[in-house]
Amino acid sequence: MMKKSTLLLNALTKYFVGLIAVGLLLFLPAGSLYFVNGWVFIGLLFLPMLIAGFILMAKNPELLAKRLNAKEEQSEQKGVVAVSGVMFLSGFIVAGLNYRFSWHTLPKWIVIVSSVIFLLSYAMYGEVLRENTYLSRIVEVQENQKVIDTGLYGIIRHPMYTATILLFLSIPLILNSLYAFLIFLIYPFIIIVRLKNEEKLLEKELNGYTEYKQKVKYKLIPFIW
Repeated sequence: MMKKSTLLLNALTKYFVGLIAVGLLLFLPAGSLYFVNGWVFIGLLFLPMLIAGFILMAKNPELLAKRLNAKEEQSEQKGVVAVSGVMFLSGFIVAGLNYRFSWHTLPKWIVIVSSVIFLLSYAMYGEVLRENTYLSRIVEVQENQKVIDTGLYGIIRHPMYTATILLFLSIPLILNSLYAFLIFLIYPFIIIVRLKNEEKLLEKELNGYTEYKQKVKYKLIPFIW
């Protein structure tokens, strides 16, 4: 476990690098800092992220360290990460261009509803982190890891992925871009590939996971799949 000072520096560095990168990807294509939807999205994403980061730093620095590690070891998961990166890059650029050239404007109520969904999904994501301290950003089985089968995990097997799907599908709508939304529609399929690979690993290496699958039938959506 790294020192708290090192962990804090690492977390803040990644935070501000992410903030700057998202800003550049949105506002450079937009050609203007008056892209209001871009600022709304940045506020919705990075303010809760900062608060959550400090909470994790205080209460569970080990989990924060896990969340900062995004280096996948498995080749299939590396491919998933790469495709996700291209999706985000393309989606943000298209959203900025959509503002610059006024390709398509969504009704304000869609932007508002999407913002609410984004925040609710963020809250769901936070609850998943609270329930499962083994959550890492990479697909792995950790030492002494146990199956979590209570709370959201008693309803679906992968609530974190459900939360991220809702989060990411709401992003382009907050940014007022239908064309970016079409790009982000790739994400649920990316998650399905990642999920199938992850379940194979969990069945093989995590004690009790096969029994957990029999108990909790649904992967992402209750009563559907």
